[in-house]
Amino acid sequence: MPLTLDTYRLLGRSGLRVSPLALGTATFGTEWGWGAEREEARKLFDHYTELGGNFFDTASTYTNGTSERLLGEFARGDRERLVLATKYSTLRRPGDPNSGGTHRKSMLASVEASLRQLDTDYIDLLYLNVWDFRTPVEEILHGLDDLVRQGKVLYVAISSAPAWQVSRMQTIADLRGWSPLVALEIEYSLIERTGERDLIPMAREMGLGVVSFSPLGGGVLTGKYGRDDLNPTDPVAGETAGSRRSLNAALGMVTERTLAIADVVKEVATELGHTPAQVALAWTLNPPGRGGTHHRRPHHRAA
Repeated sequence: MPLTLDTYRLLGRSGLRVSPLALGTATFGTEWGWGAEREEARKLFDHYTELGGNFFDTASTYTNGTSERLLGEFARGDRERLVLATKYSTLRRPGDPNSGGTHRKSMLASVEASLRQLDTDYIDLLYLNVWDFRTPVEEILHGLDDLVRQGKVLYVAISSAPAWQVSRMQTIADLRGWSPLVALEIEYSLIERTGERDLIPMAREMGLGVVSFSPLGGGVLTGKYGRDDLNPTDPVAGETAGSRRSLNAALGMVTERTLAIADVVKEVATELGHTPAQVALAWTLNPPGRGGTHHRRPHHRAA
């Protein structure tokens, strides 16, 4: 039976039903030097929802807020059916140290900004995005629980944090009666499999749904990159670049190792009569020895 976007799955230890493939909207907007203009972003949103997709991923700082604003605009007519996930902790105002981080002040301000930009009364799923090794976990968990009790957030989750901290936080939340974490977002693909060591087994034991980002390895597994991309020439500053291709190359996503893996994916795809992207996504959805996970895929990649 083929997997479809309306083959909904429960997200972790919750009753929330989400599509097996989420639509990442980090490049809704062109403020980073590349991405989708409004009309292109609208087409991608409509195509995904028409196929039954209901799970969207964004953050308060993606494309300087344009990602959330466009997503909020597109979701306005069908808000109750859709699951909007956003994130906090990345710096929102350069020069203001309290506009980023995992502490309560940053958390509340970021959530309020997201509510305005998404033009909504509540956030379905809020991720702590970047672990800062500074804020006490009790402050984080209590702050997240307050947001849930206030109705501004329905579920809470975490991304890019050490396995031992995530398991510790989940245990504390259970003991204190605070809102538990329902999802763990990690980078996971045929190129990046380190999560199999401890993060994915930990998530399984602690009741967190695994939401993988970059399941296509920044696009490398689609076969669009070659050996000519090993030495990028365009300048890169932060998340901006002349193109997504130059950014991925500069960030080390394009190497002899990753291109060799992509070559094998292309061989398998040819044998099966599918695209390399389909093969890579199918493997990530059902890797050997593990149940399925949910995936945040870049919005501009082919399914």
